[in-house]
Parts: sequence; structure tokens; C-alpha cells
Amino acid sequence: MSELHIQTSRGLSGRITPQGNKNEALPIVAACLLNPGVTRLDNLPEILDVRAMLQIVQGLGARVERSADGHSAVIQADTLDGSQPDPVLCAQIRASLLLAAPLLARRSQAGRGSVILPRPGGDRIGRRRIDTHLAVFETLGATVDTSPRDVRLSLDGPFRGAHLFLDEASVMATENAVMAAAMAEGDSVIENAACEPHVQQLCRLLVQMGSNIQGIGTNRLCITGTGGVPTPRELSHRVLEDLIEVGSFIALAAATGSELSIPGVTPANYWMVAKAFERLGVRFTLEGNTLHVPANQELEVQSDRFGEVPRIHDAPWPGFPADLSSIAVVLACCANGSVLIHEWMFESRLYWVDSLIGMGARITQCDPHRVLVNGGAPLFGTRLSSPDIRAGMALLIAALRAEGTTVIQNIRQIDRGYERIDERLAALGARIKRVAE
Repeated sequence: MSELHIQTSRGLSGRITPQGNKNEALPIVAACLLNPGVTRLDNLPEILDVRAMLQIVQGLGARVERSADGHSAVIQADTLDGSQPDPVLCAQIRASLLLAAPLLARRSQAGRGSVILPRPGGDRIGRRRIDTHLAVFETLGATVDTSPRDVRLSLDGPFRGAHLFLDEASVMATENAVMAAAMAEGDSVIENAACEPHVQQLCRLLVQMGSNIQGIGTNRLCITGTGGVPTPRELSHRVLEDLIEVGSFIALAAATGSELSIPGVTPANYWMVAKAFERLGVRFTLEGNTLHVPANQELEVQSDRFGEVPRIHDAPWPGFPADLSSIAVVLACCANGSVLIHEWMFESRLYWVDSLIGMGARITQCDPHRVLVNGGAPLFGTRLSSPDIRAGMALLIAALRAEGTTVIQNIRQIDRGYERIDERLAALGARIKRVAE
């Protein structure tokens, strides 16, 4: 086990390239099981969650070859010989749920149409139901049986096309629905689908496999399936940049008065981040595919009309990403003025703000979903523990701004989503080091 030792680090400068998108890489790796041929993936993030997902598919019989830097992988899934993913690895990541559709499709075609999925792990940020996933499979022809420890799915023949209405615009439920419908016999319509960029990227890979998908990027997807697992193909896919990491770097630069250039971004994906961060006085510019954050911005909360306290809240795409809510909280602590942060999706995601309060932040927890931040108070170093991926990164940003030394334990949580974060920030001038406990 290691911990991060962080000293006050302001005025960082330089160029930092974002990693590949974690939330895209995980479903893409799962989808590779639908291609009995060879799929090459590029720009994978070298993070713990992706490593775990690759180990899981390898344990199911797929052959995986990774590049030395971990950013590319070749997956050959001509033979799958497992019906139950490794429960220890599944307990580490919630994305193990995404194996349900491809694994069930493959086993059904081979005449062994049953799968046992252990309960998934991941961040403990509140109740994360899987009912929407299971309803998708039942509507598309599968039988579902649940127990406290696992989910058992069975399917006779290919999935059968159907009209689906998701009771929540869940990203992972949409991804499972899209993968199942893409392999189904007949046409499917998915209403209230999530439409995040990583969902769009998954759709594009499935189109390469032979499915016809209309409405990519909208909340209504019309899919003509392949009628079963497609013929083997040689495919390639490049993962987009991680927009949550880019948002984290924007906040880090603003909080520490730093000047950063972030190349390789997709400009169309940042307008809502810009609108939310502008309310805290943060500005950045886009020149081509490079995002630039200027140094020494004066952070000031922009009040609503008539002086009312403004609100920043997450929402399904194209709204402000839920994964940036924790980052917005720490940024609000650095801005003069008051702002309400409303995380409506997960009821336990904001409990970590006690750690910020311990550093000197003025925060009132209104209820499980809302905190009122009275920004501008100085922060002071202390000893902390990272509760989840995004809160861990938020605490790291606070530590860089704080006076004195901060120690962050349980940094495995940060490593699950941010690649070599200590090395990359140290290259910009941050005083940060990884120390064995």
C-alpha cells in the first residue's frame, strides 16, 4: 500500500496529455467479446480498472496482448470457455456488469446459454441499482434469476429485438442494451437511452461489427441486429480522451493559479463544463484540439439574478457530468462567494466533504444530495483517505492548494481512474510523491 505526500504547489505550468477515457475503455473491452476475430484498441488508459477488465476477459478465454506502456491491446475472442467471470476481480469494478450482454450472446450461440455474474463492485457512492439492466435482458428474451451474491442469466438462441423504454437514462444499462440489441434477431428501439460520448463510441464499434444503429448521440436508438454473434472480423478502435480527467485538470489549474495546456481534446464535449466552471470564475480557451487554462485566475462565484445563490447540478448528457461533482465542490471552496452543489444522482457521493471541512473549508451539508459551499477560506494540510476515484482526485486538488503538507491514504482509489497522477503532476512542478506506508 502507498500514500501520497503533497506539499503546497501553486503556479504549475506545462503541457499535460489526457489519458484515454476510462468510461469508454471499459465497455469497449467488454464489447470485444462479441467479435470472434481480432480487435485492436488504442489509447487505453493504464489504470487499475482497465487492467482488471482485461484480466477478466482473459480469464474467460480471450487472448489479450498489451503494449509495453499499456496504452494498446489486441484482443482475440475466437474461443470463450467461461460462464462466470472472476468474482474477486468483478468485486473491484462495477463495469463487470457490462460482460452480461456479450457473454450471454456468445454462450447462447455456442449452445450453452447461461451466465453467472457476481455482484459488481466499484465506488461506494450510494445505491446503484441494476434493475434496469435486468429488465433489458428480460425484454430481449433472456431469463433472469437473482440471489444476494450473483445474477444468473439464460438465453435460448439469439436475443430477440424489442421496443425498450429504460426507466432511467443509465449509461451502463444503455451500453448493455445496445450490445444485446446489436446481436439480436430483428429490430430494437431503445427509448430514454443515455447518449454520453462513450456510449456513442460503443455504438460506432458495434456498427463495425455489422449492426445498423440509427440515432447515435440521441436518446432514441434504432438498432437492426446481426441475428447472433457476427462473423470474425479484424477491427480497430481508438478511445477518446477522458473528459473527466480533462475537467479535473481544468479545476486543478484554476485552484492552484497554474497555466496548463491540454492537447488532444474533443472541443464539442466541453461546453457544459465551461458553463458550470464559469459560475465559479474559471475560464479556459480552445484552439483547435488544445485546451488552454490561463494562470492566476481570480475565482469569484457568479451570483444568479437578484443576488440569489447559484446552483451547479449534474444531469444526464449533455448536462454537467456527475463524475465532476466532487471536483466542482473543491473548486467552489477556492472561489469567493457561495454556491449550492446539487448531486442528484447518488445519495452518498458528497459525504466525503467532511474531509474538506477538516482542511478548513466552509461547507454546510444540506442533505445527502446537496452542499452549500461558502468559498474563499484558506485550506490547511492534514491526513486524509481517498473514499472513491473522483473524491480522491478532488482531495488531491485541495492538497495542492492547501498550506502545509497533506497525506492521502487509500490512493488505490485514485489509481483506479487516474494514470500515474503523481508522476504527471510532478512533471508540471507539483511537490507530490508516492510513499510506501
